[in-house]
Amino acid sequence: MTTPPAGGPTWQPPRADWRPRLVALDIDGTLLRWVEGLGMSREEVTPAVHDAIQRVLDAGCHVVLSSGRALHNMTSVADMLDLHGHGERLWIVAANGAVVLRYPPVEVVHEETFDARPAVEAVLAQHPEALVAVEERGRGYRVSAPFPEGELGGEAILADVADMVAEPVSRVIIRDPSATADDFVSLAASLGLHGTDYVVGWTAWLDLAPVGISKASGLEYVIAQLGVDRADVLAIGDGRNDIEMLEWAGRGVAMGQAVPDVLAIADDIAPTVDDDGAAVELSRWFPAADSGEASPSGGMER
Repeated sequence: MTTPPAGGPTWQPPRADWRPRLVALDIDGTLLRWVEGLGMSREEVTPAVHDAIQRVLDAGCHVVLSSGRALHNMTSVADMLDLHGHGERLWIVAANGAVVLRYPPVEVVHEETFDARPAVEAVLAQHPEALVAVEERGRGYRVSAPFPEGELGGEAILADVADMVAEPVSRVIIRDPSATADDFVSLAASLGLHGTDYVVGWTAWLDLAPVGISKASGLEYVIAQLGVDRADVLAIGDGRNDIEMLEWAGRGVAMGQAVPDVLAIADDIAPTVDDDGAAVELSRWFPAADSGEASPSGGMER
């Protein structure tokens, strides 16, 4: 595995007999490969990733999808991975931790909402042409104008921004195709966005969420229901919205193509998504029966 950059946290190796009891997996850029130049993922899982996840499940370890996606864009990935073939309803952390659900069937068991109006108004004052979206559960998204093709799943329902945020919501997406991710990082820092948390994506994509809500908080809710300690969680991700999750988990692994901010805080770095990095990391702890590999004893390549 790739050596993490200097400046990251001091990592303490797990005990010699450590093995994950729960695996938390980001989707886009972790399980699914990016379509070059289109800002979207290929909706297909490679055999290596599928098989590695099946070994995790066969070992009795929980697998939790944890993504910024809306819930209707996550159940299809669970189906592709055959996550519900082991007799248990899945736990899924959606909307960057604001929504926790069980599947199948879809049942929202926990949700955090907030008043997004002040933050949306502040961002649009600086980027008046930006696009705004709020999830329309079960259908798709209410949008202020069409997003670039493939960036939002489900149906796009045109709506006024004021109507979209008139009531508390779990998440707001703001997208400016004419800006850059760095533009949005600077914008969010300068505005302060009091009472609201935010995550900037790979592009000029801003996720607004309730304060204190992240993939880590969603997973904290899940492990409380399952009786699993966070020290026994393996988390894998690649985006800025994975930072809290990777820092929170007992072992947080960044994908090889992750942005520098993510690489800097990771305990370890897997190969890229194009090289099936998630499968490589999972195979360290859940090797194939015919691979001849032994389970790791806790050592890490730094």
